[in-house]
Amino acid sequence: MRNYLYNISGGNPRSLLPSVIAAILDGIAKIVPAALLVDIFNTIYKSFDDPDKGLDINRMWIVCCILFVWLLVEYAAYASLYDKTYRAAYSLAASGRLKLAEHIRHLSLGFFGKRDPGDLTNLILSDYGQVEHTISHNLSQLISAIVLPVLAFVGLLLVDWRMAVAMFIAVPLGVALLWLTDSIQARLSENHVRAKNEAASRLQEYLSGIREIKAHNMGGKRFERLRRSFDELKSASIRLEGIMGPMIMGAMLLARSGMTWMILVGSYLLAGGELSLPVFLLFLLVGTKIFEPLTVVLMSYGEMRYSAYSARRIMDVQQEAPMAGKGDVQPNQAISFDQVTFGYDDQQPVLKDLSFTIEPHTITALVGPSGSGKSTVTRLIARFWDVQQGTIRIGGSPVDQMVPEKLLQDISVVFQDVYLFQDTIGNNIRVGKKDATHSEIEEAARRACCHAFISSLPQGYDTLVGEGGSTLSGGEKQRISIARALLKNASIVLLDEATASLDPENEAAVQQAINELVADKTVILIAHRLKTIQNADQILVLDHGQLIEQGTHAHLLDHSGIYARLWQLQQDAEGWQVKVNGS
Repeated sequence: MRNYLYNISGGNPRSLLPSVIAAILDGIAKIVPAALLVDIFNTIYKSFDDPDKGLDINRMWIVCCILFVWLLVEYAAYASLYDKTYRAAYSLAASGRLKLAEHIRHLSLGFFGKRDPGDLTNLILSDYGQVEHTISHNLSQLISAIVLPVLAFVGLLLVDWRMAVAMFIAVPLGVALLWLTDSIQARLSENHVRAKNEAASRLQEYLSGIREIKAHNMGGKRFERLRRSFDELKSASIRLEGIMGPMIMGAMLLARSGMTWMILVGSYLLAGGELSLPVFLLFLLVGTKIFEPLTVVLMSYGEMRYSAYSARRIMDVQQEAPMAGKGDVQPNQAISFDQVTFGYDDQQPVLKDLSFTIEPHTITALVGPSGSGKSTVTRLIARFWDVQQGTIRIGGSPVDQMVPEKLLQDISVVFQDVYLFQDTIGNNIRVGKKDATHSEIEEAARRACCHAFISSLPQGYDTLVGEGGSTLSGGEKQRISIARALLKNASIVLLDEATASLDPENEAAVQQAINELVADKTVILIAHRLKTIQNADQILVLDHGQLIEQGTHAHLLDHSGIYARLWQLQQDAEGWQVKVNGS
């Protein structure tokens, strides 16, 4: 129970205390009217037992008034329970989702490489929704089902221990049956959550790739993964309900059989004159009040066990260690790799014993075949991952000891694959500087050569773009990304083939904007078109994660190595022509 409350409360069980107390008070409030009704019946019973005294009208009025007032107390207790329970549930879910999202933001990209995006989406939405429902609907019932039977059993023992034992003798048996099936329920819940997440991931994949699916006619039987995931979800759902349903129903009927045993024992004692009718009635009324919440919570056991697994999944992510750091970044400092070895998710190393230095205010180009580790170098500088061996330093300070947020404040990144948020164009540019004015945004857009096409849109800078920037062309998204970097004005600029998506008409203008962006900056750029890096201060040639060549453009051409060969291949490719009909 302690672990259960800890997990569903996101590690803060004290936040559930008001709703737990309210649930206990509400349960106690529901027992008192039963006792008052027994007193009324006892008063009437005495009037028939002793006709000379007659009916005690005054006592009847007093009890009725108390009962009426107590109904108001019961209403107030339920209102308090409703307010505190639902407030706790929705507040905890809302703050928990934000806390989890903020925690995920501080994790390395290696974490995301190991988790399916659909799984994380379900974690924040579906799993938290399950926990929210448990706190708002099941927690108060669970507390009542635990506390009230204990209090009632102790109180009824003082009235008649035989009747009390008969009433509650079957409850431990029902609970024991559920406890024996706990491992089965845990396994079925885990399989169901896994199937649900897999189905959500495959659906997200299907919708994200709908363009390719339509273009390659991959409908019907050719897209089996989505169908198989839904079939598995159906099977997991049937197994969960079909196996656990009879078990839970059996436990519920077994626990409720205590009422039957109590009636049988009570009837026997009444017939023998060992039990009075008012006492028998007391047990009947209290029994209905006790077994009602107990039945409900037993029926909800599967749902609560399911939410326990969801809560544990949330806590597992919250316990992932974030990327820590304590040092600040000093701008305009040298960047050095000292025998760096790195592999994604502990796989084969992408970089092997890599060492080089980038002086401040210089342009360094990374060149090499696909898969040589060029993009990995830029991502390690930005500390998207931490290296397994070696050290990356900026100004002599190890990057893995720097606070990631402070490090990234001094780095601008222009990716080849640009992602735009589903927001206005102005706000997408403002990502580079949160407090930027409209004039600053417009100036950055002009320098990035995107002001003209933005102004031609119906709402200009207030035009909404689709998720990921789907309503814009690749070149337009690229220029908005450059505008972000211009607005940020960081001292370190990482360019991952920033002109790759541009048409010839805009390439020269954007190249000019990039030249302005990198002025007086420390620049690391990935280049495939070697003619764009002829004036770089140094060129690093990578192959299979190792530094093969290093030098200026002229120096590397003189040495007739990989760089010279790539240069010659690109020079020859410029003269290629498409032949039609053998001409």
